[in-house]
Amino acid sequence: MCQWGPEFIRAVSSVGIPVQAHAGLVPRLSTWTGGLKAVGKTMDEAIWVFEQIKSFEAAGAWAVEVEVLPAELLTEISSRTCLVTSSIGAGSGGDIQFMFAEDILGNHAPPYPRHTKQYRNLFKMEQAMQVERVEGFRDHINDVKSGGFPGPEHVVKAPQGLMEQFLARLDGPLNATQADLRSS
Repeated sequence: MCQWGPEFIRAVSSVGIPVQAHAGLVPRLSTWTGGLKAVGKTMDEAIWVFEQIKSFEAAGAWAVEVEVLPAELLTEISSRTCLVTSSIGAGSGGDIQFMFAEDILGNHAPPYPRHTKQYRNLFKMEQAMQVERVEGFRDHINDVKSGGFPGPEHVVKAPQGLMEQFLARLDGPLNATQADLRSS
């Protein structure tokens, strides 16, 4: 999938890499094309989109994602190109329908883009999960502060005699490493 022009598409496809172009509303380029809004609602825009798609076709693209275009326009353009047309917010006149999983699953808060449909409300579930996360961390902090964590069941107990031997070694005569450090 490529959001760049025919020159780039030609270079990539000429070395055997399949390229899907992007026409109509191209979000990453929208500041150059008037913002996040429908494209192709005037004669000049409709001709511009058609010519753009034909230039992608000539450059060697195999498909084009067509985003937020009048549905009737995509129907006519699809019948006049050999590219596979992938509609996202451009009606059912393309060869395939495309929608992001985030939109299908409702990952974001309203308002939703007009051309999307939410089949689930993962945003609501994520909000509930965030409440649980915060409460979980809060409970852990309170448990640590009150001395409830860690408890005896959460720690490893030293084997019998280890601590006495350890302390005797530390408090006994200097070991070789300590003696070497002190003499230097």
